[in-house]
Amino acid sequence: MKTLKGPALFLAQFAGDDAPFNSLDAIGKWAASLGYKGVQIPSWDTRLFDVERAAHSKDYCDEVKGTLGKHGVEVTELSTHLQGQLVAVHPAYDEMFDGFAVPEVRGNPKARQEWAVNQVKAALKASQNMGITAHATFSGALAWPYVYPWPQRPAGLIETAFDELAARWTPILDVAEECGVDVCYEIHPGEDLFDGATFEMFLERVKNHPRANILYDPSHFVLQQLDYLDFIDIYADRIRMFHVKDAEFNPTGRQGVYSGYQGWANRAGRFRSLGDGQVDFGAIFSKLTTIGFEGWAVLEWECALKHPEDGAREGAEFIKQHIIRVTEKAFDDFADGGTDVAANRRILGLS
Repeated sequence: MKTLKGPALFLAQFAGDDAPFNSLDAIGKWAASLGYKGVQIPSWDTRLFDVERAAHSKDYCDEVKGTLGKHGVEVTELSTHLQGQLVAVHPAYDEMFDGFAVPEVRGNPKARQEWAVNQVKAALKASQNMGITAHATFSGALAWPYVYPWPQRPAGLIETAFDELAARWTPILDVAEECGVDVCYEIHPGEDLFDGATFEMFLERVKNHPRANILYDPSHFVLQQLDYLDFIDIYADRIRMFHVKDAEFNPTGRQGVYSGYQGWANRAGRFRSLGDGQVDFGAIFSKLTTIGFEGWAVLEWECALKHPEDGAREGAEFIKQHIIRVTEKAFDDFADGGTDVAANRRILGLS
């Protein structure tokens, strides 16, 4: 068993143009003031981090670590959620996802994909330079528009999509192997890897690549009514990252899982601040502790109702209270009488 590290905070939802959210130094100091010991850095946000520079300069990486270290904060992982999304984009989403890329490749899907692949590879090299062994990303999606089987899908359509997805990611996973970094796909609706079955389809096609792993976030499983505790048991060997995010699902006679195209505040399934939703975090932290999860408990704040700064402040204490300090001895050690082979045989009626 392992004691989880934390609390940590994903900075993507907090970075902005106003202080203290507009520089790594200031946001690190702010996070530390709330009780966070680590931060997960969005690699696309140049206000906080230069991923290309980090890929080529260990000195810069040391500078980043030093900037946060003076506040008592570590870098837990880097994230390429936006760039990973662009590794595979169905044409239906070209225009909507163009904004994730730099201006010079927008409107050019081929150039955008090449840029995205290079960005993820750069982030993996940056992770290596920073001494980080896990990396957060999205898989992207080619098959997502066909998630509901109507109209009837042509035979082989999904298989072809996953073949292509694996072909695009395998070279990236090989770079991850060279860097000693696990690629942790956030299992998330909108991605082709949105549940256990789809992750297995992908894993088979990348030949069970050792660097193809999972970022576990129970909130996305609540919204699709998947058993998020059983998921831990099934994929324990592949869970290498953990987003602590809450959610609730309140179906009515008017809407259910698909939520009727409503905005987040009015959906049957919606994200909530920690403790305000329905996720059983006591059970989750117990399971992750039991399986020996060695990573960080990272708050990803997304809530349809609460102010983000309140969510961040409350979240640090929430995670701290849920981290289980692993015991060094069993509770019943006091009753241990030692091993006596002869006595054991007598007790069993064998002597």
